[in-house]
Amino acid sequence: MADPRAHEPAEQHEQEGVGVPDTLQRLWTPHRMAYIRGVGRPAQDEAEGCPFCRAVELEDEGGLIIARGKLVFATLNLFPYNPGHLMVLPYRHVADYTDLTPDEIIELAEFTQRAMRAMRHAAAPHGFNIGMNQGSVAGAGIAAHLHQHVVPRWGGDANFMPVIGHTKVIPQLLGETRDLLIDSWSAVD
Repeated sequence: MADPRAHEPAEQHEQEGVGVPDTLQRLWTPHRMAYIRGVGRPAQDEAEGCPFCRAVELEDEGGLIIARGKLVFATLNLFPYNPGHLMVLPYRHVADYTDLTPDEIIELAEFTQRAMRAMRHAAAPHGFNIGMNQGSVAGAGIAAHLHQHVVPRWGGDANFMPVIGHTKVIPQLLGETRDLLIDSWSAVD
């Protein structure tokens, strides 16, 4: 019978007797500890260093910005779950939904609707995941600046790669996605 750990690197075999071997492979990413510990992450009340605040200071292409409104803007997610994954954010550096002004809430909702229309026009998704994570314990990667995710979904877009390989396949470059959405954003009301 073959050793079920034959696929593991030799250094993992040095831990004999420490636990019950399993069939899972590990991808060791020690460089991620800086992110986990919050190195370089903006404080809840500081706009300095916030990637969203920096994005609006860039040219639209460099900031991956799809559209700018009076109080909010839409930008592509730099680490998308799916092609076309974008976010709607207030310009104002604010962390909590309850701190938005009534006008910001309205424009955020209108931009979210327009993002859905633009994506439907551009790529005909079968559905959407829409939402925001409030606070780092709720999953917000950048909790200091509120952002609402708009993630287009297609039947069968979840396959074995993220489940087995912990890898997400994105079939389109961000620049191409941005161009497609800008054209569609202008085409829809």
